[in-house]
Amino acid sequence: MTDPFSSDGAKAPPKPFTATPGERRVRSFVLRQGRFTPAQQRAFDQLWPRFGLDYLGEARDFDGAFGRRAPRVLEIGFGNGEALRYAAAHDRDRDYIGIEVHAPGVGRLLNALAEDGSDHVRLYHHDAVEVLTREIADGGLDEIRIYFPDPWHKKRHHKRRLVQPEFARLLVRKLAADGRLHLATDWRDYAEQMWDVLDATPGLRNRAGARGAVPRPDWRPQTHFETRGQRLGHEVWDLLYDRMPHDGADRG
Repeated sequence: MTDPFSSDGAKAPPKPFTATPGERRVRSFVLRQGRFTPAQQRAFDQLWPRFGLDYLGEARDFDGAFGRRAPRVLEIGFGNGEALRYAAAHDRDRDYIGIEVHAPGVGRLLNALAEDGSDHVRLYHHDAVEVLTREIADGGLDEIRIYFPDPWHKKRHHKRRLVQPEFARLLVRKLAADGRLHLATDWRDYAEQMWDVLDATPGLRNRAGARGAVPRPDWRPQTHFETRGQRLGHEVWDLLYDRMPHDGADRG
């Protein structure tokens, strides 16, 4: 596949992952790039300076990046960008940050954002765990959204799932005191794991009560991915958590 950042001899930024010797960590992705079209290539060439954020590995000045101070919403693993595009188009008072490692989806969303004039959106082409850990300040997010993360449905692969206790504690640290965490999945056993992890995480309160889900909120559109899953007989669970003050979360 053509490197989406290397046309015209430009220096390529860091790859969307790093390997730390001696460490094994849950990452937010497994790289399956898929087909990269000429239109997506042009999006990286032409639109990345407008909407993209290169991973720096240090605290990010988001007020400077957006040119204003506003509440911020982060979507982790936005896929083809359908939900993020919809949310940004219907909510221009908040700034949106999207993280996705799959280049075709990033390229597609870059084109969509330009078409919509959604200049209150910035995108990372990098691993979400590293972005959260190194570039986003504690308490810096009004909301975090994780829609249909890879379910790793085989039991021996469950350890690869994104929603694990350590990751949940990281999310709590990054949410503002009155922040919100919204997840969606169409795999019942992953919903069960999310409840196991998140209901037990200090600083989070399930808005629907223990092991509860809510109807799909208006701000999350029903995506093509979701519709396809429902045709296969999959239910969908939306889990909504409020960030509650507590000493442990603030000490991280």
